Parts: sequence; structure tokens; C-alpha cells
Amino acid sequence: MLLRKIKTPGLSHLSYLVGSGGKAAVIDPRRDCDIYLETARAEGLEITHIFETHRNEDLVSGAPILASMTGARVFHGPNAAGNVVYAKTAREGDRFEIGQLVIEVIETPGHTDDHLAFALYDSEYPDGAVGVFTGDALFVGDVGRTDFYPDRKREVAGLLFDSLDKILALGDQAIIYPAHGAGSVCGSGMAEREFSTVGHERKNNPRLQIADRDVFIEAKISENHYQPPYFRLMERLNLEGGEPAPRVLKPRNLSLSELDDRSATHWIDVREPMAYASGHFPGSMNLPVGMIPAFAGWFVGEKDSILLIGSDEGQLASATEHLVRIALDNILGGYSGVVPAAAAGQSMEQIPMIETEEVRKRLDERRADWTLLDVRDADERSEASIDGSQHIYAGELNERWQELDKARAYTLMCASGMRATVAAGWLASRGFQKLDIYLGSMGAWKAAQAKS
Repeated sequence: MLLRKIKTPGLSHLSYLVGSGGKAAVIDPRRDCDIYLETARAEGLEITHIFETHRNEDLVSGAPILASMTGARVFHGPNAAGNVVYAKTAREGDRFEIGQLVIEVIETPGHTDDHLAFALYDSEYPDGAVGVFTGDALFVGDVGRTDFYPDRKREVAGLLFDSLDKILALGDQAIIYPAHGAGSVCGSGMAEREFSTVGHERKNNPRLQIADRDVFIEAKISENHYQPPYFRLMERLNLEGGEPAPRVLKPRNLSLSELDDRSATHWIDVREPMAYASGHFPGSMNLPVGMIPAFAGWFVGEKDSILLIGSDEGQLASATEHLVRIALDNILGGYSGVVPAAAAGQSMEQIPMIETEEVRKRLDERRADWTLLDVRDADERSEASIDGSQHIYAGELNERWQELDKARAYTLMCASGMRATVAAGWLASRGFQKLDIYLGSMGAWKAAQAKS
């Protein structure tokens, strides 16, 4: 018997391979899905079933691709806001045998209308579920977001409350296997660990402490979430079925001379913020590798083309993997070696970084031509903010940059300076020239306040 968790870094996506008696099922596979087939074969298992907990918003499903590789049947929930062309509909109470394991379907709408959970039973020990694949209904430390149906927000929050009751009814012994972990955009309060039980969540998950349905609804509709534009692309592809990932997840190497011949919609520098700020190709934006899953979908569209700039080949390959998983894979090539390019006479641009003393000085002076622009999310800003700062969430600068005045000077700030550099790089790529970054940002401001 096998249960293997397969984690996708960046997206914090969790998928599972479970098998027994020579058969196996995969729950919520990702687009680059060779890993499931390779793991199953290494264990002597044949993948016969593929289950989707819901139509994912944040990544391309690998279900239709894995089905074509294995001949397995795909099962998806009802009410998917369209026809999931590659899947059969699974409904409440449907049961599937995988060797001595049994997977039972539980309809759990709320996060999405088509959401399912899958209770896992061992037929040799039938007294209670061994575990439950909870998708995006129940996480470790949090529950699913319910903002995808803004015109039905109270209704869907109530549906999630009812669905959570159904999961809790499986018993405290059941191990939970969610579809996402900490860092995912599908929830905001997830614990750092990826293991828990229904019983532990019942006692410790903040949202599960709310016993009153109406109070739960009020809590959910008061949450602040953001929906990157690429979510709409994921919704469409996960109805139609996405294409297989490119066989080679590494961009074509470009020489410095070839860069001039490459016309890409976006030049994306995937180095760390300090490296980017110190020197970057004119017109390039900054998306550090680890931030691509969270922010690429805000700034890059389905039809856009990409040229990657990195420190080394490994960095470019990692960036490509992240982009492929959200179907932003029109990558024309990659270049590594910004320092050698500068040494060869290539002009570079910089974005200065300033510290707390300078920020405080500018605030005290009340400079008419300067704005401190806070790009954190709304929840962060509600907890603490700097008087005199303006707020636009980093992702929303994809369009709201047009509200800003290129003649003004802007200092970008966030919690530490990471998102501020992404925001500054985006504004620089849009032609803003009077930019700098608050190094340490809110963390540095709080530290200075504590010392004074």
C-alpha cells in the first residue's frame, strides 16, 4: 500500500498518488505529470483513476494529460460552470476500489460549486475513514476562500460551512490531505506543516472554532483576497483540458548579441531583488524565481512572449518550470550573465535603495513631488501602515500603474522590500524613472520605532 504526496514548490500545490493491489489513483495532478507515472511504475502500480477535487484556479490540471498517458478515467464534480470535457461526473456516495482501498465521494461545494472531497477507507479496517483528500475546502490551519462568486458570497460561504461539517463527520482519526499548503493563494492562514487530522483541525483551526453558521458566513465575506488575471485562463483550460507541458523545461540559451534580435513582450529578470536593483537590462522587470507563481499571472498574459534573464542556467530552468505550470510558456529564450554583459559595454539601469532615515526625512518634509507607495495586501496594511503613504497592492499595479504620474518620484515599500522591488521593476518597465525602494520596508520601520 502506498500514499505519496507530491509537492509543487512556489504554488504550494499538493497532489497525491495512492495505490494498493497493483492499482493506483492520482488526486489533483499538475501539468508536468511524468512524476506520477514514474512513481507508480517504480512501485509496480497501474494508474487506473484520476480524481479532481475541483477546477483549480491557480494551476493547469494535469488530469487530461495523465489520462492520455495511462488510459485512466478522470472524475470531476458536478456544477463546474461548464463542461469538463475530459472527465466523468462523480457524485455524493460514489465509491471506487483501489486494491483494498476504497475512495468515497463527498460533495463539498463552497470554495467552488464543483468541489469534492474524497474519503479514503481501508477495507481491511472498515471502522472509519483512514483519511480524506480535502482539496481547497479544508487546509491545515485554514479553510478555503469563498470569493469566486461575488454575487453569491453569502450563499457560498454558507455552503462551505455545511461542507466542512460533512468532512468533520468522518471522525477525528481521519488524516487530512489538502490540495495546497502554506504560501498558496488559495488561503491566507495555513500552517507551515503539511500534516494534520480532522481531530486536530476541529480543536485548533480558527475557522472551525466558529460553531454558528451565520457568524462563519460573516467571517468569510469579510476576508480580503485578490484574483490575478491568469485565474480566468486556468478556469478555461481546466474545462477544455490543457496541453502537455513542453518536454524540455529549460529555455533556449541566448547570447548577448542574440538579445537584440529577440522581440519579447516581457523581459523578466528572475534574479534576487538586490541583484536586479544593482543593475538590469533597460525595460526588464523583476520577478525572482520564488515569486513567479504568485506574481507572474498578474503581469503576463496568455498571448505574451517572455525572455528570461537569470544568474545561471539552474535559475532559468526553475523559472521556466513555474511559468509552465500556469501556462505562461511562450518563452523565447533565456540569458545568464548580467555582469559579463555590463563588462562588454551593455548599458544597464539601476534602482536605488534607501533606508528608514531617508524615508522619515522625506515624510517630515512633506515633499509635494514624492509618494511613499505601499504595495502590501489590504490585510497587512490594516494591521500597520506608515502615515502619509499611499496604497496599491503590488499585483494591481498591472493596470493601476496608469493612475500614477510619471513626473512624480515614488518610493516603493512592502514588508521587507521583496514585493517592493517587483513593483518598482514593473513601473520601471512602464517608463517610470524617479523610483527607489525602501530597503527593509515595514520590517525596518517597525525595528526603528522599537529602538526610539
